[in-house]
Amino acid sequence: MVRATVLFAATAALALNARAEGLYGQKSSVLQITGMDYDRLIAKSNYTSIVEFYAPWCGHCKSLKPAYETAAKSLAGIAKVAAVNCDEEMNKPFCGQMGVQGFPTLKIVRPSKKPGKPTVEDYQGPRAAKGIVDAVKDKVPNIVKRVNDKNLDEWLQENKDNAKAILFSDKGIVSATLRALAIDFAGLVSVAQIKKSEKTAVEKYGITDYPSLVLIPAGSDTPIKHEGKVEKAAMVEFLSQVAPPNPDCPPAKEKKSKAKKNTKKESKSSSKFAKASASHKSADSSSAAASATDETMEEPVVPTESPDPNLKDDDTPEPIVIPAEELKPMIPIITDSAELQSLCLNEQGKNCILAILPKDESSDAATNAVASLASIHKKHDVTGSRLFPFVGVSSSNPLAASLLAELSLGNSEQVHLIATHGKRAWYKKYSGSAFGIDEVEQWVDAIRMGEGKKEKLPETLLAAGEKPEAKEEKVPEEEKVPEEEQPFKIEVEDIVDDGHSEL
Repeated sequence: MVRATVLFAATAALALNARAEGLYGQKSSVLQITGMDYDRLIAKSNYTSIVEFYAPWCGHCKSLKPAYETAAKSLAGIAKVAAVNCDEEMNKPFCGQMGVQGFPTLKIVRPSKKPGKPTVEDYQGPRAAKGIVDAVKDKVPNIVKRVNDKNLDEWLQENKDNAKAILFSDKGIVSATLRALAIDFAGLVSVAQIKKSEKTAVEKYGITDYPSLVLIPAGSDTPIKHEGKVEKAAMVEFLSQVAPPNPDCPPAKEKKSKAKKNTKKESKSSSKFAKASASHKSADSSSAAASATDETMEEPVVPTESPDPNLKDDDTPEPIVIPAEELKPMIPIITDSAELQSLCLNEQGKNCILAILPKDESSDAATNAVASLASIHKKHDVTGSRLFPFVGVSSSNPLAASLLAELSLGNSEQVHLIATHGKRAWYKKYSGSAFGIDEVEQWVDAIRMGEGKKEKLPETLLAAGEKPEAKEEKVPEEEKVPEEEQPFKIEVEDIVDDGHSEL
């Protein structure tokens, strides 16, 4: 009996200690915030953030902790990784108004055009460090200018009161690190990226290594070359010689000093004061949540650990299920060989991206590849730029096996990305092993720019393209122009540049 009592007391003490300290210690890379901190540190921040709402006793939260810690380290200097302990009394109203009904809940918060009123969206991706990092990086705003030989001088003349910083890169995608750097110095230093293929710009600034960062102070034509590492902290220090970076968020308000109260009155009203203080903190937390989202709840929901999806409570209403295609962009998955040949694999076909999928189309690799391609295409659709088709090729499509065999792609249990051009009879493989949006977009960007080695596409994979029928008007024999005197035509294929590039 005594041993049981001691064991129970020890367990209770550990539980109380976990509740007091939360999951993340003081040395953690994860920023621990309260409902009162949220408005200043997250909602009004210049950075994109991801916020975890958790309870220390939640098993799923404990399982997520290592990945979340790793994500925080990877995103240092790029985005904020924060956590709110919803088990603390002062945070419960805030967590309820943020719509938290299970643990852990992750939300991505990114700045909008209205200061202090960010866009908040639920993170539904994989609970792994890479998935979290990729999703957050994708939400970092891009104010970096894509510059080339033609518009370099014009860009240098813009905002003459601002210094200019140019990153010369051998990649086409603007990295999240450079996007974050541009946000740090928004309004102070104009940031651009130039590809190494822009020879006039490269020669003008004497660039020999990639990536290279160059700073041109306001009112000067003399460039200063960054000699340190091309890393966030080093680049911030380099640009700080012309202007300090923008503050990340508003400074904390100083507490006003209050006159000392009579000690007797103070002792009598101590319990009342404690209750009033707790009420005041809860009110502040509720106010912060209201500024972050338009949806409020009259009575905060007391969340519990995310339940087993197979278990149902008779009193719980059936949730409204929104089809996955309405939540995220998709690409068509083609199972018919004739449809695939009609769209891409024919003698008149132009650029196409094919994602050859394994039998398990729900695998992480297949899901990531399809999601990345869909997000990239949607980005172009939103900007109104034209982009060639992206399609998934189901393993049930008869042409899937032919593509794997004739292009020597290898294992049918893996995802394979290829670009094809039927008319010019070439294809190009994606050689990466990861299918994150940054990696895939860099490959797509190279295809759009006509870069990289291409291989011969076997004629056996191509169907005869249907040429459009043109009504030919009969010309009298005496009016016909000899063939050698007829004008020749040059066929030009448009290459569309969307302005997205990487460090």
